[in-house]
Amino acid sequence: MHPPRHRCRLLPAAGLLALAAASAGCSHTPLGRAAHIATGFASHVLCDEVFISGLPLARAFDERIRPLPGQAAVVWALAATDDPQRREVRVTLAGGFERRARFTTRDGCQVLLDGDAGPPPHEAPNQAPAALPPDAFGPAPVPGSTGRLQAALERALPQPADAHRTRAVVVLQHGQLVGERYAAGIGPDTPLLGFSASKAVTNALLGILVQQGRLRVDQPGVLPAWASPADPRHAITAAHLLRHTAGLDLRQDNSGFDASTQILFNQRDKAGAAAAAPLAHPPGQHWAYADTNYLLLSRLVRDAVGGTAASVQGFMQAALFGPVGMRRARMDLDATGTGMGAAQVTATARDWARFGQLFLDDGLVAGQRLLPPGWVAWSTTPTTTPGQATGYGAGWWTNRQPGLVPGWGVPWGLPSAPADTFFARGFMGQFVVVVPSRRLVVVRLSSSHERGDDIAETDRILADILAAMAE
Repeated sequence: MHPPRHRCRLLPAAGLLALAAASAGCSHTPLGRAAHIATGFASHVLCDEVFISGLPLARAFDERIRPLPGQAAVVWALAATDDPQRREVRVTLAGGFERRARFTTRDGCQVLLDGDAGPPPHEAPNQAPAALPPDAFGPAPVPGSTGRLQAALERALPQPADAHRTRAVVVLQHGQLVGERYAAGIGPDTPLLGFSASKAVTNALLGILVQQGRLRVDQPGVLPAWASPADPRHAITAAHLLRHTAGLDLRQDNSGFDASTQILFNQRDKAGAAAAAPLAHPPGQHWAYADTNYLLLSRLVRDAVGGTAASVQGFMQAALFGPVGMRRARMDLDATGTGMGAAQVTATARDWARFGQLFLDDGLVAGQRLLPPGWVAWSTTPTTTPGQATGYGAGWWTNRQPGLVPGWGVPWGLPSAPADTFFARGFMGQFVVVVPSRRLVVVRLSSSHERGDDIAETDRILADILAAMAE
């Protein structure tokens, strides 16, 4: 007998229900494919929240899915259930357009497409997880090294009706944990989804391969589909993909109708589908942010380390997570064993802080060089194309470009931070902020739905912390 499934549902409204019902059986139409984006995204995020972060489905749904501005027209018609025995989350839209996401020990959470939702793969029952090394920071939260810092951290955490929904704030200075705060039900050992902050992790994996002599970021023809010099995509390099200047015709506006999100949630071989896209611009000539660039980088990583899911997970653990001390970090993989390196890394707030410390220390850990000399400087140098200056480096955002991100309407950087600051940034307010001039790393993880990844609140929290720690 299956254990009871937990369920969250929003009351249906007649308009969209009728529209969805009229589209039943038309999942291959643009409307049907867009509906599957909504259920695919929701099922994947909820799977990460329930089976990796260990949060209740009802809380995850209320914090992550219900308030989504982009799904305001459909979220009331979404229903979610979780099945602890199968380790699955099932999401439907108006009773149809179903997507399931399943957790497995090797692959993490993975959205199942049509024909995939059979019995879960066999995994050893009651297999004990690998023992984690003791946390050098200790098991209990560190309240703050000074009264001023404690007060700043207290102000960062949610108050009643706080729209910012900050879940965790961690502060390192000179590599030492000087303060942290967590929302109720979350603590130092709770892995939390980084969304697009995950791109900085993919950057690190590429950097490690460069340091090991297994990859060059300036090499053309990096994918088999682009091997022919006669193919205009042959000119695309890993550097172009890291900087979002590859020029592929893979628009991303997160509408559910755009090419990038269609690939993310409606394709089994996501990198293969992205690699088949034609060029919209010559490589290096136009900046356009798209998750598909980092899916392609994840395929480069997979192929460089052995080509299998097991080899990818083993490489990430041995080459990055283990040496850095990221005790509970992991990346979800897709059905081809390719990492979901655009947005699907989960790690504790302390893990994210240790990752930021790697870049603060120029790629060195305990005297061991993980990243090539100059890699951090290159990764945090703003990308420029003809007629276009950006505040984006290579997987990291910088604090060197004034003005607003085109189409986003929010600043490129953090106005209250020093000019040398750089940061990883993710949807719903995930930030890993590195301030070299202050030898400081600040992590803020949240479930905010404020515009622009809630960068304004991150800037306020950072300014408060900087003032509290001023010498």
